[in-house]
Amino acid sequence: MNYQALLTQMLEATLMSLRIFFVTLIFSLPLGLLVAKGRMTKVRVVNLPVKIYILLMRGTPLMLQLLFFFYALKPLFGIQLDRVLAAEVAFVLNYAAYFAEIFRGGIEGIPRGQHEAAKVLGFTRGQTFFRIILPQVVKHIIPPMGNEFITLVKDTSLAQVIGIVELLKVTSNWVSSAVNMTPLVIAGAFYLVMNGVVTRFFTMAENRLNYYR
Repeated sequence: MNYQALLTQMLEATLMSLRIFFVTLIFSLPLGLLVAKGRMTKVRVVNLPVKIYILLMRGTPLMLQLLFFFYALKPLFGIQLDRVLAAEVAFVLNYAAYFAEIFRGGIEGIPRGQHEAAKVLGFTRGQTFFRIILPQVVKHIIPPMGNEFITLVKDTSLAQVIGIVELLKVTSNWVSSAVNMTPLVIAGAFYLVMNGVVTRFFTMAENRLNYYR
């Protein structure tokens, strides 16, 4: 087995996995916050579509959503996304739904009295949310967010279902051609390193926010 070629291909494929990971986070986190606010509003014309969106994204497999955005948009709407963009759209919309529920749980866990106290002090609703509520929400949601980030690292492997060459796809190709389990061990090490970095990041973030205790 040519280990140099194996490692080169796996590193290149890991860059694709990381691209999907970071693009998903960059867009799904703010979208998830907006969806959470829409989910919490009492305006039915906003609340109902948001509930349906969350149900669809959380109630169907991510793999099915990947297939839909790559294969179904053209026959249904005449839109053809390239493989990577289709994967990114599917991941962003899927994870935004999960993040929205985490945000909602964190926001609703803040005592109502803090909103009222901020109003008495003359804070606007925007100032109250971003300067008082959101920092506390971030502290409360760090553990579930950490779990979702770790899951996202592993879920990037699902992109291979629409032909994207990411880490697990390269690993599978080498295992099939070389009939050797070494690529699986190396791939496992790659995923462990990535999730180790994620875990360390959330541990540091949780320690920095200990002043809320």
